[in-house]
Amino acid sequence: MNKRIQATIASVAMFTFPAIGKAEPSKPECIAPAQPGGGFDITCKLAQASLQNSGALKAPLRVSYMPGGIGAVAYNAIVGQRRAEAGTIIAFSAGSLLNIAQGKFGAYTEKDVRWVANIGTDYGAVVVQQDSVHKSLTELMAAIKADPTSVIIGAGGTIGSQDWMKAAMTARAAGIDYKTMRFVAFEGGGDCATALQGGHVHVCMNDVGDSQAAIDGGAPLKLLAIFSEQRLPGKLAEVPTAAEQGFDIKWPIARGFYVGPDVSDADYKWWADAFAMTMKSPDYAQLLQERNLFTLPMTAEETTAFVHSQVAAYKTLAADFGLTTK
Repeated sequence: MNKRIQATIASVAMFTFPAIGKAEPSKPECIAPAQPGGGFDITCKLAQASLQNSGALKAPLRVSYMPGGIGAVAYNAIVGQRRAEAGTIIAFSAGSLLNIAQGKFGAYTEKDVRWVANIGTDYGAVVVQQDSVHKSLTELMAAIKADPTSVIIGAGGTIGSQDWMKAAMTARAAGIDYKTMRFVAFEGGGDCATALQGGHVHVCMNDVGDSQAAIDGGAPLKLLAIFSEQRLPGKLAEVPTAAEQGFDIKWPIARGFYVGPDVSDADYKWWADAFAMTMKSPDYAQLLQERNLFTLPMTAEETTAFVHSQVAAYKTLAADFGLTTK
């Protein structure tokens, strides 16, 4: 997967969006299964901008919000009541897949929806207030090791969520019993960032995309570490990786979309083709960069195979931390 993440979209001198069939939805909707401001919101708004810019969609893509269980409420609504809505795509992330692996989406598994596309990758990040006393991830973990009650860690989701997992993996790498962490669960990364700014938590185990977006918007926050294999480019180049600071942890976050299980083959293919063509458009790389995301283009069967392999890997990881898997 690293080679795919590092791949860049080739520049195209001239680009014309080809016809992709007659199944274009007249009232397209993207469901972000959390509150505004987090990674799901960024994913939907990337689709909103890119599909419109490329010409794939003539009608505007409406973004709606369905928070609950880091995607569980939306997943159950689509599979249970909205199975055949051809015009509705729902954002997912690595966190969604980790929760599916643990059975947190109820009776449903990764086989109960149709996986349309993966449109980019994000990375886990450790975020603190700009004037935090903790100047590095090393200092932060040393403080937790000295007194686990002295640092309140905020994250999107409860025990077993991807943000909790990032914290637990880092704690274990530091020789800390992760069960002693002071952990506060939020509905999403946006809520955690708000709590961090208010001083209600000392650190958020968030993602690069939504955290840097908040910083770009003037939030007095900073990134202590990024869970990437190597430093990220551009304005993120000054942020050290966790591995550089002694914690060999990588946490890439795939971001993409699915549709309901009864969406027709023609409608499913329309969305997959639309994303495939959009991700080849000359301005797509710029849209990713503006949202602090990176390339990982996949559609249709390739996305489905990727999702199934990730869920299997997350089951192994969750079991390693004593979490129930399904």
